[in-house]
Amino acid sequence: MKRKWNVSMLLFVLLFAYAGEAAFAKEKELPQLAENAASAILIERDTGEVLFEKDSDNMLPPASMTKIMTMLLIMEAIEEGTIKYEDMVTVSENAASMGGSQVFLEPGEEMSVDDLLKAIAIASGNDAAVAMAEHIGGTEQEFVKMMNAKAAELGLENTQFQNPNGLPEADHYSSAHDLAVMAKELLKYENITSYTGIYEDYLRKGTDKEFWLVNTNKLVKFYPGVDGLKTGFTQEAKYGLTATAEKNGMRVIAVVMGAKTPKERNATITNMLDYSYSHYSTERLHERGDLIGEVPVIKGKDRHVQAITPEPVSLLLKKGTKLEEIETKIELFENVEAPVTKGDAVGQLIIVRDGETLSRTDLVAAEDVENASWWTLFKRMLSSFAGK
Repeated sequence: MKRKWNVSMLLFVLLFAYAGEAAFAKEKELPQLAENAASAILIERDTGEVLFEKDSDNMLPPASMTKIMTMLLIMEAIEEGTIKYEDMVTVSENAASMGGSQVFLEPGEEMSVDDLLKAIAIASGNDAAVAMAEHIGGTEQEFVKMMNAKAAELGLENTQFQNPNGLPEADHYSSAHDLAVMAKELLKYENITSYTGIYEDYLRKGTDKEFWLVNTNKLVKFYPGVDGLKTGFTQEAKYGLTATAEKNGMRVIAVVMGAKTPKERNATITNMLDYSYSHYSTERLHERGDLIGEVPVIKGKDRHVQAITPEPVSLLLKKGTKLEEIETKIELFENVEAPVTKGDAVGQLIIVRDGETLSRTDLVAAEDVENASWWTLFKRMLSSFAGK
């Protein structure tokens, strides 16, 4: 694949930027926001900008917040078409044996991916998490390898998994920062909040084994805009929560680890969310999947591949601002070589202000492009000769 750049577009837009500030200021010295947490972080989802943090790189047991990575791999598998929501999963003895929070799956029971995802997202089912891990990875151990590989891919330096559900185990740890990055990645799949945002639902509805699901994240019901993501608790980890909320087009992610009580955990998250919406706003530039351009494909079945945004692209703005010029650069590869896989990087979208790069977003291939057949290449060669 050639990675030469072709600056294909240069746009100038007028947007709000900081009044009297040369660069974006991260608010980090606000201890009152998380005084009752061992570790915490607050980020804006689209840009990944840190608005507040407290010891966010400390390695701590994540408990059931581990399931953020489990749900991420589930959503990736659905996106890639390797599994479907309607697929039926057969529960193993191993999955059914999980303790802690569970939905009481039975060995040999069949349940759909859709229902198991509900069980994980709403009720934090340890048994459901292992059932899905085995369905995707073949074994729980192979799925854990996938989890750690994904953590490495995301650049998470303070995370290591030993299981897909967060039950206590040696050398199973993460950090507030790493959990926020996982949550950011998971939220690329916008459908996930249709699960994590449910307050109550049922499994096996209408049968004598009907099971009531109630969301372990009470802020879904009591804080406007909260629609996920995952709570966590063990005696070792104490109380944790990775929460996300969206208001006025701005989505934020707040993580708390090591709170002593669920009340302190929820109050800390609430403080951070209140802070974010009272001090910041966002300006959306692109939605996920926006078509930005086309890149030539060498020896491909198709001659070009579309370059799209893999996630929303926004600017984070501090309230109390003035107009300023923002430069948007779109740089596409001159060409790529077949085969191309959907999601491969084919360029970048760069936001610049006063010569300073504010953000870089990879542009990705919208679809697979297979190798062209020998006959297709031969016809193209004849066509090029005929055109001379």
